[in-house]
Amino acid sequence: MKLFRFGEEGKEKPGVLLNGNRYDASSFGEDYGETFLESDGLNRLATWLVKNQTSLPLVKEGTRIGSCLQRPSKIICVGLNYTKHALESKMALPTEPIIFFKSTTALCGPNDNLIIPRNSNKTDWEVELAVVIGKKATYVEEKDALEYVAGFCLHNDYSEREFQLERNGQWVKGKSCDSFAPMGPYLATKDEVKNFNDLHMWLKVNGKMMQDNNTDDMIFEVPFLVSYISQFMTLLPGDIISTGTPAGVGLGFNPPIYLKRGDVVELGIEGLGEQRQVAV
Repeated sequence: MKLFRFGEEGKEKPGVLLNGNRYDASSFGEDYGETFLESDGLNRLATWLVKNQTSLPLVKEGTRIGSCLQRPSKIICVGLNYTKHALESKMALPTEPIIFFKSTTALCGPNDNLIIPRNSNKTDWEVELAVVIGKKATYVEEKDALEYVAGFCLHNDYSEREFQLERNGQWVKGKSCDSFAPMGPYLATKDEVKNFNDLHMWLKVNGKMMQDNNTDDMIFEVPFLVSYISQFMTLLPGDIISTGTPAGVGLGFNPPIYLKRGDVVELGIEGLGEQRQVAV
């Protein structure tokens, strides 16, 4: 299944993507978040759709698409997880995953505006594969890790490099500004993603290709990351693990390239849809 949410910010409704069409699933009676996932919502929704999908109304063309999930308990990001990106950043390849948090208030829809934060000079882009946790996970073994995954989605892990790297402390300051976590357009369940280790991913700025890579360049793969992170914290249904970005970020150019008002950022991952943000 492919699940999305639509409507006014803060008042999103659940929807399902079927045969390329967006349908309103509000009559199911539940939004897509922690409670939905922990109560076997994916299977319950699939059963419900068998009986009800022919009567679902279409979502009107042009309706805003929100984040594909309600605000989760946490967004966990993995730094320097692509070989070529670590090299372009002039940083050593990590021997263990680098983990940091992104504020959940950064969450927004896939086509919402990018808000360049106050006093920002170095706002950067990062196309990433995001993993959505499906059930409570603590001390998970790598061989069992995929049992705890609900699905995957597209994430643009926007970063303000000055805040992140030059203002002391952890990376979270440069990762958590409003609109810095566009998520979606939809959550694709595991059966929709045939090989998460081999997905084409790309990002353009003003029509120019900046990132054009594949998830096969990951240093630490999805099952390992789920297991590893669960050794340090409990993962709850709906939690998001963003698995890192490939080469081609603005920081990696000489001289660096950063976003400014009016720039258009477009990105996508094979099988997970596309996003488009305008910088304001």
